[in-house]
Amino acid sequence: MLDGVKHVILILSGKGGVGKSTISTQLALALKDSGYKVGLLDVDLCGPSVPYLLQLEGRDVHQCPEGWVPIYADKDQRLAVMSIGFLLKDRNDGVVWRGPKKTAMIKQFLSDVYWRDIDYLVIDTPPGTSDEHITVMENVRDLNCDGAVVVTTPQEVAIDDVRKELTFCRKTGIPVLGILENLSGFVCPSCTECTNIFSSGGGRALATLAGVPFLGSLPVDSRLGRCGETGRSCLAEFPESPAAGLFRALVARLAAPC
Repeated sequence: MLDGVKHVILILSGKGGVGKSTISTQLALALKDSGYKVGLLDVDLCGPSVPYLLQLEGRDVHQCPEGWVPIYADKDQRLAVMSIGFLLKDRNDGVVWRGPKKTAMIKQFLSDVYWRDIDYLVIDTPPGTSDEHITVMENVRDLNCDGAVVVTTPQEVAIDDVRKELTFCRKTGIPVLGILENLSGFVCPSCTECTNIFSSGGGRALATLAGVPFLGSLPVDSRLGRCGETGRSCLAEFPESPAAGLFRALVARLAAPC
C-alpha cells in the first residue's frame, strides 16, 4: 500500500551492471541517516541484490492484516526493505517466470506491502524498458512520484542504452530528476588520485543533450565496495569520501520538507 508514502524515487537505467542497486541502497541509507523514514523496494526479480547489499539475506517476510510486513534493516525501524530475495529459499534459485507472472508479482509488491507512514520509497528497478518498468510506471505515475534518477557509466555503449531510458521516461510521463554517472574513474586507496579508466564525461554530456540535471559522478572506490559487503552507509563509515559527498549532495537536492 502506497497511500502512506510521501515521496517515490525510481532508480533506472537502460543498461545492466551500472550499479543501480548500490545507488539505491546507499541513497536509502543516506536518506535514513538524514532523519527520514525510508522504504526500499527491489523489483529486479531476476537479480535481487538489495538483501545482500544490506546484509539481510535469510530474513523471512511475514504477513499482517494490512499485508506483507517489510524487513527492517535497523532496530529503530527507519529503513524498511522488500525484495523477492526474501521469498526465495536459496540465493542461487533463479526466477524463471514469463511476463504476466512478473507483472503480477510487482503489482503485489506495490499494493500489498504495509509500508506504514514513510517519507521516501526508493524503487530499485531492473535494466531495460520491459513489462516490469511499465507496471511500476502505471502504478506510481498518479501517486507522489518525484521522478527517476537515471544511472549510467561513462562508456558510449552504456550512454546509448541510457538514452533509450530517457525516451521511455518521457513516453510514460515520469519526470527525470537527473543523470548520475557511476564507475567514473578509480580512486587510488593510497593517494586518493582519481584515474579515468573507463573514460569520463559521458553522463554530463548526455544530461546536457537531454536537458536534464547532472547529479554528479561516482568513482570506483574500494571503501564503497566494503559498505556493500557490510550493509553500512558510506556517509556514516567514510564521511569524507567522494561517494559520501555525492550522496550528501543528492539527498540535499532530492529531499523536500515532509
